[in-house]
Amino acid sequence: MLTYIARRILYSIPVLLATSFLSFTFIAKSSDPLANLRANPRDNNPTVLHHLAHVYHLDQSLPVRYWYWLQDVFVHKLGVSLLTSQPIWPDISVAIEHTLQIILLAQVIALVLGVAVGIYSAIRQYSPFDYAMTSVSFLGYAMPTFWLALILQILFVDIYLKWHVRVFYTSGLNSGVTSSTWSIDRLQHIALPVVTLTVVSFALYSRYMRATMLDVINSDYVRTARAKGLPERLVIFRHVVRNALIPIVTVSALQFGALLGGAIVTESIFQLNGMGYFFITRLQTNDVYSVMAYVMIVAITVIIFNLLADILYGYLDPRIRYD
Repeated sequence: MLTYIARRILYSIPVLLATSFLSFTFIAKSSDPLANLRANPRDNNPTVLHHLAHVYHLDQSLPVRYWYWLQDVFVHKLGVSLLTSQPIWPDISVAIEHTLQIILLAQVIALVLGVAVGIYSAIRQYSPFDYAMTSVSFLGYAMPTFWLALILQILFVDIYLKWHVRVFYTSGLNSGVTSSTWSIDRLQHIALPVVTLTVVSFALYSRYMRATMLDVINSDYVRTARAKGLPERLVIFRHVVRNALIPIVTVSALQFGALLGGAIVTESIFQLNGMGYFFITRLQTNDVYSVMAYVMIVAITVIIFNLLADILYGYLDPRIRYD
């Protein structure tokens, strides 16, 4: 197992380098860090612009600029912003903390509900519960994230205006005072973003769990277990559910990376200082190094969670070996 993990980590290094180089090339080609200065008549001084371009190596070729950026990543923890000349890590670390809190809550709730609903729907196939949950899942999966977020905002703003009852907040992370990570005030602020992300993930997990349960429940070894006289509960949870969880592990690992990189819409609508909001604001100001820091964190997260998924395969299915 340790050999397999070490080999996967070594394989990830060229993947990260290729990802970073391609991302840097596309971002550098599509944006100009000095565009805001050129657009401002007061700052549009050719001498100053030429000096800044030389200091930040913007007058060099892309491979040379990439090399300087790579050095900056290791020396200054993901580099220094081209616009503010300040380290990127303090700002992005705060954004990571906020996003992780929202995504972890959404993923845990969606996994628990999705797996439970998927198991029961498969056991009670074609029952009214199965039909109802299938409809809910399809609706949640087809629902645009931005639309659901806006509907939730309108709903709870309307509740507050009509009855003056503050159930959940519709923007921000706190009420103007610094609140701890798990305070009531913080939970009231992140509840609606968590619900938004939970709905999409729940729809995905419940459908996958139901489909894989139905595949496994009709397998030969399950019929053999029943023929041996094992109780139905033991057959379901020891033989069926354990093997049906393997695809869910894959999907949840990919979904976590997708949510980390794709919470841009949700965080923008709810004005949350998370990774998605960080990415949008830095992209609008053409801050190439900050955008690259975001891309690299998402890429590393996807690699780590795919590795964790592969390790969990061996636990769920003893037939899988990593020799």
